[in-house]
Amino acid sequence: IPLSQMRKTIAKRLTQSIGPVPHFFLTIEVDMAEAAAFRQKLNERLADQGIKVSPNDLVIKAAASALRKHPWVNSAWTGDAIRQYDVVHIGVAVAVEEGLITPVIRNADRKGIAEIAQEVKELAARARERKLKPEEYTGGTFSISNLGMFGITEFTAVINPPEAAILAVGAIEDKVVVVNGEPAVRPRMRVTLSCDHRVIDGAT
Repeated sequence: IPLSQMRKTIAKRLTQSIGPVPHFFLTIEVDMAEAAAFRQKLNERLADQGIKVSPNDLVIKAAASALRKHPWVNSAWTGDAIRQYDVVHIGVAVAVEEGLITPVIRNADRKGIAEIAQEVKELAARARERKLKPEEYTGGTFSISNLGMFGITEFTAVINPPEAAILAVGAIEDKVVVVNGEPAVRPRMRVTLSCDHRVIDGAT
């Protein structure tokens, strides 16, 4: 099968990443019970507008807010300097027929969850139709890749240079955990942050 231009670009960018970029990975499991309840209320309120918020939209908003507090993670390696961004532009990985493209939600930290949900939906649809403009998939400062809809519970994602990090989001699963000393069934989600060790240290 001959290589498409998109596949060639993906191959070139991934080669620039996994070899030269010293990756390390941090995984945490989070309780999603309050997020699920909040999402349900939000969707009931937005139903008449035809907007449906996904768990991933909540992750995008939470990550955007966190990046404001942790500028080292919202950074890039330039070779002779570390560039800290004063904007939060989040790339959201979308599977398309020939591979993967990352439409960018600009200023995600300043947008409401409903606005993020609408924008993600529109950009993903246009990505699959190959109708994205270059400015809609370039200029990200951080990326998120979610494979939860495929039943993947945990994975590590490859950093998209020159960004310093990418968040890999797994499926939400009901698990028995200890809450206040008692066993309880809770919805849990595992997320893994891939970091460029030249820019980010583990404690950060």
